[in-house]
Amino acid sequence: MKYRSFGNIDWQASALGFGCMRLPTQDGEPGAIRENEAADMLHYAIDHGVNYLDTAYPYHDGQSEPFLGRVLQGKYREKVKLATKLPCWEVEEKGDFDRLLDEQLKRLDTEQIDFYLLHALNKKSWKKMHSLGVLSWLENARSSGRIAHIGFSFHDEFPVFKEIIDAYQGWEFCQIQYNYMDVKYQAGKKGLQYAADRGLAVVIMEPIRGGRLVDPPEAIQSLWKKAPIQRSPAAWALHWLWNQPEVSLVLSGMSAMSHVRENVAAAERSQVGLLTQEEQELVREVREAYQALSLIPCTQCEYCLPCPNGVNIPRILQIYNDSIMYDKPEYGIKGYNNWIPEEKRADQCEVCGECEEKCPQGIAISEWMEKIHQELAR
Repeated sequence: MKYRSFGNIDWQASALGFGCMRLPTQDGEPGAIRENEAADMLHYAIDHGVNYLDTAYPYHDGQSEPFLGRVLQGKYREKVKLATKLPCWEVEEKGDFDRLLDEQLKRLDTEQIDFYLLHALNKKSWKKMHSLGVLSWLENARSSGRIAHIGFSFHDEFPVFKEIIDAYQGWEFCQIQYNYMDVKYQAGKKGLQYAADRGLAVVIMEPIRGGRLVDPPEAIQSLWKKAPIQRSPAAWALHWLWNQPEVSLVLSGMSAMSHVRENVAAAERSQVGLLTQEEQELVREVREAYQALSLIPCTQCEYCLPCPNGVNIPRILQIYNDSIMYDKPEYGIKGYNNWIPEEKRADQCEVCGECEEKCPQGIAISEWMEKIHQELAR
């Protein structure tokens, strides 16, 4: 296993971290983890040098933390750093901070959580957490020994990311969504550099975009075949990240032993600067080829907002474009129904035309809203 610096913390992280939100389950039930199989996967990864495990309060319907508490007993707990997250949406008052952390310590059957994150911060949740005094509480939790290192995971735009980092000198690490398709999405490349320049370790989530980059359409596959060194699409995505010195660790949510073996083997070959200029150019070609597969020429400029009826137009167009771009209709259905609240879905469009007057790309938004809802709503 290759190891990398972890911000200003005196510790070396394995290039690959194990994300415990996509463990194998029984009959598609998120809470029914196939524990023997999942334990074998975790133990294999740890035995091959993986030393960072990432979980969270809601993963696997709340069963990921207790599962880890059971399988990490003895020598395995000593070999890894354990990361979990405060579920900010569960916090209504200050007393909830201690209640939730104590519950997580019990679930994980540990006296200390090595890396503790505020989960999925965005502009709204950050404002709530900050107003409740979460930063002083985190300091106290660290002083008491219940947590060792303080960080946050993030889902919003770069200005919010910068605001959060600038608000507190005690951040030690952060977790962002970043991959070769999401260079400008959310925190993006700018966020990666901003955090690293301030001494934070940067943990990467969704390196293969939730599996979308694993089995590409033929047009993309033909590009990968041009490479002088042949790699799987997943390995290309991982090495593109490991190639960058600002990346401290790449998480992968693995759901089968084959994924673990492949990713561990890739991590063992990883290093900063591994990819040649020609290979980096090939990744850029792949990105552009994916983008060319989009049906709707939306640039996410958000001129169409606010919609008088509350429709989240850019996000809906993005979800639909992604389902076409990656040839994964099931992801479009899941994203639309799980991530777009009913009051912001496409069927709330009343064809007023206001958004179409503002759209620089001339997109027939109302027609697309009707089509998208028909195809994706369940």
